Amino acid sequence: MREDLHFSDNYRDLSQQYGTGAGFQFEFYCECCRDTWRSPFEPYRSGQASGWMREIGSFASNLLGGLGSGLDNAVEGLAKAGWGNARDEAFKRAIEAAQAHFHRCAKCHDYACDRCWNADSGLCQRCAPDLAAEVQAARLDGRLQAATESAREFGKGQAAQVDVRGERQLVCPACGHETRGGRFCPACGQALAAPARCGGCRAPLPAGSRFCPECGAPAGRAGAVPPPAPSS
Repeated sequence: MREDLHFSDNYRDLSQQYGTGAGFQFEFYCECCRDTWRSPFEPYRSGQASGWMREIGSFASNLLGGLGSGLDNAVEGLAKAGWGNARDEAFKRAIEAAQAHFHRCAKCHDYACDRCWNADSGLCQRCAPDLAAEVQAARLDGRLQAATESAREFGKGQAAQVDVRGERQLVCPACGHETRGGRFCPACGQALAAPARCGGCRAPLPAGSRFCPECGAPAGRAGAVPPPAPSS
């Protein structure tokens, strides 16, 4: 294949060398949106003949011994010998047809389809985005940012209603289910008290403590703090 051919890296070769379906076809794609276009199928007669002769040779081998196999190999060799030049010619014709469906960007040199092409500037949409589309996108982005900021400020106001000082049991002591900070277990309904506190300094007492880790008072003086009353 000649090195000066266009579309050297954005196509897929769908050609088939042998068999009754032998022929040339190439698939080109837009380097912006990846949409594809396929060239018209061109049959490769020598390859098709090889496929037909292979089927005939298989039948003839049963009747004529090695003669059928020899005919099959001869036609297949002819198809292989002419494949390279025939493919290159078909590829050049496919490129000429593809140029009607793609445009080469003067800046990035990528090939763009009609939908990704900015005809006013002669550049692809990535290098020269549509102004109206960019303005609309920026407007929607600004609206989203403003709405997000408003929601954040509203959330800060709601935070004042959240009890951030009261201790909550996160796991039910009765069934082991997660409580998510509730006053009652959502699985078994067990009332959940806040952790026990020292009767002297009111510091939280770890489970199983015999003495307060803050003031040293005996844990016997500690008492469980009842859950906070619901806010009105």
